[in-house]
Amino acid sequence: MGTGLLRDSGLSAEAERQLLERARNGDRIAVREIYDRFSGYLAATCARFLPDPRDQKDVLQESFVKIFTSLDSFDYRGEGSLKAWMRRILVNESLKTLRKRRRSVPLVFEDEVRDVVDDEEIDPPDIEAVPAEVIHKMIQGLPEGYRTVFNLYALEDKSHREISGLLGISESTSASQLYRARMILARMIKEYKEKVKIKR
Repeated sequence: MGTGLLRDSGLSAEAERQLLERARNGDRIAVREIYDRFSGYLAATCARFLPDPRDQKDVLQESFVKIFTSLDSFDYRGEGSLKAWMRRILVNESLKTLRKRRRSVPLVFEDEVRDVVDDEEIDPPDIEAVPAEVIHKMIQGLPEGYRTVFNLYALEDKSHREISGLLGISESTSASQLYRARMILARMIKEYKEKVKIKR
């Protein structure tokens, strides 16, 4: 994923810096503006990891608590850096919820796929005609292990080594989960496009 997702706060770098400084100084209006500007984006990010609205609400609330109590430690590095920092906190909180659940209800990572093809060998499906909200629902519908690895790799730019450390699985298991997730998504996209074609 490119940085385009991180550059849509609607503020210039200077305006964003000023907003941040006001919030750091206890300006409640600035704090509310940060929440209003970024809560929708962070909620959508959270929903990719946690389909249950109750989990999303809890994680979003906990993330904003951490964000607003950690503003003084944040090093502003230009437009998009605030959003990227907030996103990292949100993703970490989402993973923490998944790890807690794994202790009570195991997060299933199936056995590694033999002879998993290299990432570059997987032909990505044509998604131009598929609405973004449909793709989002497809990702939400993946088995939890597949969905988590897919989100971390494809949408958070994590390597299999990083995913291995975050989830406590082997790199080869991470690779196989990604492979299976992509295959399932490719099938769902194909079925969706065929269904739309029939309706027309």
